Amino acid sequence: MLTELRKTFYLLDNQFIIKGRTQEKPAGRVAPDYGLVTTPQLHYMVYCRNTSGRYGKATIEGYYEKLSKAFIELTKQAFCSGDDYRSLKVDCANGIGALKLREMEHYISQGLSVQLFNDGTKGKLNHLCGADFVKSHQKPPQGMEMKANERCCSFDGDADRIVYYYLDVDGHFHLIDGDKIATLISSFLKELLLEIGESLNIGVVQTAYANGSSTRYLEEVMKVPVYCTKTGVKHLHHKAQEFDIGVYFEANGHGTVLFSKAAETKIKQLAKESGDKKREAAKMLENVIDLFNQVADRQVISTTDAERQVVTPLGLQEAINDLVKTYRLSRAFVRPSGTEDIVRVYAEADSQENADSLARAVSLAVFQLAGGVGEMPQPGF
Repeated sequence: MLTELRKTFYLLDNQFIIKGRTQEKPAGRVAPDYGLVTTPQLHYMVYCRNTSGRYGKATIEGYYEKLSKAFIELTKQAFCSGDDYRSLKVDCANGIGALKLREMEHYISQGLSVQLFNDGTKGKLNHLCGADFVKSHQKPPQGMEMKANERCCSFDGDADRIVYYYLDVDGHFHLIDGDKIATLISSFLKELLLEIGESLNIGVVQTAYANGSSTRYLEEVMKVPVYCTKTGVKHLHHKAQEFDIGVYFEANGHGTVLFSKAAETKIKQLAKESGDKKREAAKMLENVIDLFNQVADRQVISTTDAERQVVTPLGLQEAINDLVKTYRLSRAFVRPSGTEDIVRVYAEADSQENADSLARAVSLAVFQLAGGVGEMPQPGF
């Protein structure tokens, strides 16, 4: 039984999401309802809207098409002998990832065959399965039979974590957690950067809980700088933004790769103009970029008083206070999401109409004072 399903009811034309009832806007415009989506799909939709479609089509089909195209091209470019057809067993943790991967399956069938386990038809969310279970217990999830050297992986409930694993010929279980994923990705990217010959800096961000061997390998063997932050994706993400290419993964499999705008532009230019070897490496990097969500920094907003008062940016709290005074029985506050690349806006007033109007007005203030991207929200509905 699927017990964790994410539904986005109201997606604004900027960085902010209001979850509630679908509501028609003036001039016949209807707020999009994307239905059930994974957290990575939600991030994709937001960024597509924020960039007015430059990043991709803000549809489920657009998500599948963009990622599958990049994946298939990358697997062709990184072809290994004896690896004609790739297969993968996927533990979906009885979560939303099962529904979405089933939909995506035919988009990637040219390069990958997937077999789904714990797909929600029976069992409970994350019970004896999922990324956290596999990592914590160092064994396969319930319901998945493994043979030697088969590729296997596990999602978590909302499909924004992933860990890989396999059995060797002696039957020993081997886990590729977030630390190892970050090491593999960083090594791959470093090799490509050496091939294109550009001085783009790459950095890996870890927490104190990262495996020490991975840190030593990155620093001493791959010569990739490693930086340590406080625990939590928001700290890792913020530090990773300081590099041309920033890689971060928590050991639990939650992470991503960030490319600066300058790095993206340079890579795309090289993919079109360079000689054969450089162009091939640049095209691989270009496909890697398309496989990762690129998002704005929500952490420009900091709060205090149990997240009810904004500290930074300066002037935002005063603007919210002034807006609240114009509505009866009202209050409003904003905060950066702790898990998603969005800013949450909360508003109350004496009527639904006034609450909606206040929420949009506060969103506009956040957009103007905190560096919002995409189409500017309009005050009022």
